[in-house]
Parts: sequence; C-alpha cells; structure tokens
Amino acid sequence: MQRGLTVKGLMNCVSRENGRVSFHGVDGRLIQAQASLLGMPLLQKETTPDRYAEEFKEGVRTLADSIDIAGMIFGDIYLDEHLAWVEGICGDLGIRAVEPLWGQDTSALIREFVSVGFRSVIIAGKADSIDREWIGRTVDNAFIEYLKTRPDVDPCGERGEYHTLVVGGPMFSGSIELTDCDVVERNGYRFLDVHDFDVKDTANA
Repeated sequence: MQRGLTVKGLMNCVSRENGRVSFHGVDGRLIQAQASLLGMPLLQKETTPDRYAEEFKEGVRTLADSIDIAGMIFGDIYLDEHLAWVEGICGDLGIRAVEPLWGQDTSALIREFVSVGFRSVIIAGKADSIDREWIGRTVDNAFIEYLKTRPDVDPCGERGEYHTLVVGGPMFSGSIELTDCDVVERNGYRFLDVHDFDVKDTANA
C-alpha cells in the first residue's frame, strides 16, 4: 500500500479436513477475525495436500471473477523455491507476484515490525529451535534478544523455525485476545492450540 498499490481482498487456505490454516495449524476463524479488523473481504479456500497448487489457483480465479486484480502479494524474504512457486502460480494465472519484502535483512525487518506497533503471538515453533516457554508469547524486544542466543534460527523464522499470528497493530481497528490455549507437540513442532478468543473492535465499540 505504501508503494501505491490498492489491496482489494485477502485469500487464505484452510485444510478441508479440519478447517485450520494449511501448514500453520491456526483455526480459520482467527483469520476471519483478522480480516474483519482490517476491514477487508476474505476468501477462505479449502485445500487438500494432493491438490494444493490447483486448489490455490482455483481460489485466485474465484477472486478474479469478483474483483479486478492485477497481482497477488506474498511475504517471502529470501527462499528461492518459494519465489519460484508463487511466480509459477501467478504466471499460470496471468497476474503478477508482488514480493515487497524480498531481499531485505530479516534482523532489521523484525525490529521494524515490533517498533511500528504490530503485535503477534508465536503460535508454532520447531521443538529443536524455539524453547517451549515462547509458544504463546508475544514477539517483542525480549524475543528478539532471545533469538540472538539461537544463531541457527532466522530472525523472521523464514525457514519455518517458528510461525506467528498477528493479533493487532497498525491498520487493525482493534485486537484479538487469545483466552483459552494449550501447547501441543507433534511431528517435531510445538503448536499453540487456541480453543477460544475474543475480538475487541474498538472502532465499532
């Protein structure tokens, strides 16, 4: 948006099996809450592991049928295989892949993310990369300092070392409060399993 682009909508993929975000395990309702606080329309596309790429493209086509879009925005920073994937998908659809963070320094990015007021919660982490005590905690300056003790972990978790859920900050009309959570472990990852949450929309209070 700072580059003059107009964001017309959001798309999110959830597992057809359990309604959770593919790869991250977040309840799809939390993404709906994010979109509501951003005041943006959201398309949630159900996907399966075997047909993920094709179903992803089906979701984009659905968006393109309802709104005029020239491209899609992604948050990759330096993984070439991710860039190749999104460029291939967008190329097949005749739209542009926009990567505003590409090539930036991840240490600087996480510091900027915190300093401008975004609030995000660590909702997953590799068991051998992120200590259990950090699952469910906020990404803040203390977490940035902790990461300095883990030189094998990218500051932004770009290689999948950890994942986060943004619960408030600039552009949000309120915040998401996670009220009932457990930490579960499976397949070498620890996940924050969110059972309940509150949405506080101060703009519409």
